[in-house]
Amino acid sequence: MRRRVGVVVRVVGTLGAWFIYALIWLFGRARRRADIDWLVGPLGGSVIGDHAYRETAVREGLSLDRSGGDGGLVPDFDALAGDGFDPASVHPLVREFYEHTTRFAMDVWSQTFFPARIGLWLLVKTISKMVDQLNFPLSPLDTARGITSEIILLRRADHSVRYTGWFRTLAQQHSVLYTGFYMTQVAPGEGRACMKVVFPMPNGNATVVLRPEADGRALILDSSGRRFGDAGFYRVQGRGEDRLQVWHVRSLKEHFRVFVDDVGVLRCDHKVSFLGLPVLSLHYKMTRR
Repeated sequence: MRRRVGVVVRVVGTLGAWFIYALIWLFGRARRRADIDWLVGPLGGSVIGDHAYRETAVREGLSLDRSGGDGGLVPDFDALAGDGFDPASVHPLVREFYEHTTRFAMDVWSQTFFPARIGLWLLVKTISKMVDQLNFPLSPLDTARGITSEIILLRRADHSVRYTGWFRTLAQQHSVLYTGFYMTQVAPGEGRACMKVVFPMPNGNATVVLRPEADGRALILDSSGRRFGDAGFYRVQGRGEDRLQVWHVRSLKEHFRVFVDDVGVLRCDHKVSFLGLPVLSLHYKMTRR
């Protein structure tokens, strides 16, 4: 019985993957890598997991540092400075989290919303499970035992950080929540540095460009953008050596609010919406280890 279920999952997952590829080809556009260097990022193999970090290091001639040290998602938070955002305006604890992420442990709570939870359930139970990537929690109990968090630094020959990997798994299920590559990048439509996060998928990736803003002493990261080149969600698929098929999915949006609450605890609200409807809400509490 279990074997039959496994076969069904693989069949449905394969059909789902081909459906997504068809959407990328239908709504996307072929672009030369040289013309969209701001969007180019690591592409994945057939299975993601933590293999993507080793594969990218080999492909780009980088060294892989899994000790994490005192590393963070952004080696220098001031790299996000620009018109509309002053890094000095946010709470120092927010800055410390981004520059020294390894110092923090996280608890997370999740909520999904009808009717989007149906599509999310299908994605997680088939494609995400097959490729070992983006296994979103479908129930608050999925995160009851917490999530693991590992910072992986991919360094150039001069020891500078090219990418910061953030590898997170659901502790209870031993499944990969996020295999992500973090960096700062000037988006042409924004005219200033943004947070860029790349999630490898087979021969492609999902790239989220997030515009930084300040809300009092809180950090806002928002992917709302109207035009190609703005902040937004981009689904990318490999198309030969020098071309990529890129679909700017304007209807899919992410919003983060990273803040310190009234009793000094660092927290983050992460919301995902599609077609204006809520899909997933995650709340993180970050505490020093």
